[in-house]
Amino acid sequence: MNVRNPITGQADRPLAPIPPDRLAAAAAGLRERSPAWLSADRGAVLSRFGAALADDDDLLAALVTDTGRVGESLLERRLVAALIDRWVRQAPALLAPPAERPASLPGVFVAGDAVPYELVGVISPWNLPLLLGLIDAVPALAAGCAVLVKPSEVTPRFIEPLMRLVPDELPLAVVEGDGETGAALVDLVDAVVFTGSVETGRLVASAAARAFVPAYLELGGKDPAIVLAGAGLDRAASAVLWGGTANAGQSCQSIERVYVAREAHDEFLDRLVAKAAQVGLTCEGGPIGPIIGPGQEDVIAAHLADAVARGATVHTGGQIERHGGGHWCRPTVLSGVDHTMLIMTEETFGPVLPVMAVDGPDEAVTLANDSVYGLSAAVFAATEDQAMAVAARLRAGAVSVNDAALTALVHEGEKHSFRLSGLGGSRMGVASIGRFLRRRAFLVNRSDAADPWWHTTKE
Repeated sequence: MNVRNPITGQADRPLAPIPPDRLAAAAAGLRERSPAWLSADRGAVLSRFGAALADDDDLLAALVTDTGRVGESLLERRLVAALIDRWVRQAPALLAPPAERPASLPGVFVAGDAVPYELVGVISPWNLPLLLGLIDAVPALAAGCAVLVKPSEVTPRFIEPLMRLVPDELPLAVVEGDGETGAALVDLVDAVVFTGSVETGRLVASAAARAFVPAYLELGGKDPAIVLAGAGLDRAASAVLWGGTANAGQSCQSIERVYVAREAHDEFLDRLVAKAAQVGLTCEGGPIGPIIGPGQEDVIAAHLADAVARGATVHTGGQIERHGGGHWCRPTVLSGVDHTMLIMTEETFGPVLPVMAVDGPDEAVTLANDSVYGLSAAVFAATEDQAMAVAARLRAGAVSVNDAALTALVHEGEKHSFRLSGLGGSRMGVASIGRFLRRRAFLVNRSDAADPWWHTTKE
């Protein structure tokens, strides 16, 4: 397989999957380094890594070549540096053993500690290669684990410059490979984190079950935005546009369907269309990058064709364009949509915003919850209380209130994925480090009784 450049469309770089024996050797080497890492000054080492990563131009250039976009690559690098800094600050307190406490039995006390998994495996996707490669690796490293990362074969160019920045003491290996490499990785680690499609997530979960290791899955989404009567429509239109078109809509938490109170629908649609029409492609000096994933342009085109055939109206964009060999899609706003259309039910993963009129909050909630996914959502209302009342009814792991797709930037809120959007503990918030730890309890009997009552065998 050759790696495709999303700007030129040329498959101009051979993929070099790590051979199985070298992958096994890399895993074994990381395990050997685990004891030294447990006793190291992990915060200092991670801080050096974050500082090196924060302004490395070779890494940035590789990310830009991998994905064809500049703004989001700069943001990725910034978010990862902030992620490392946050875990360096928070991990010591989170890893401190709990205070000893008395048990329910007299004279018995409960203490404990946490034992990190020796080796954690991370399988990450192509849409945000650096961020999603390290968003789980960093807390695992902070917890004391060694980490083996296998990024997507679609975007492997960043691996080499990233590995040049890894301090010698840091037990982190990022390897190049395809699906077979990812499958082999599961059998070599003690816990696995996967971000990607539902289809592949099922395979990872099955492999992890056979290997008897925990799997944490962050999968697809079809995130809704709800705009209620009385909401600030200009703000809502700007937020929805950003939430649906950032990274050309190639993010799990992208807004992919919009439900607007009927009395506000026409004005909201006009504002959204006017704003979307002003957003250009990166090949023209705008912010919208190319379609990264091979074949994803066919999915977007099929969803648009299905919607138009069923009566939807396209107001902006609406077509896959070729520029310099790459595939592009302008911000696309549709109206006249409903849930018979693929565009409202299946993950599109493109800068497409279908807008549907609804008769009040109840219908909006019903339609928003009418999905096999439940990753995140957004609600806009006249007051925060009104928005929160609707947010509390949505079956989604995170709800942005009076904004959209905030989970891309705000990682402090603990959340779980609903339905097919994921499985396992929260990736976000302080609780996420707990995924990489096994809790151990020490039950200490300090009673003076030589034969306490619970030892008796008498009836």
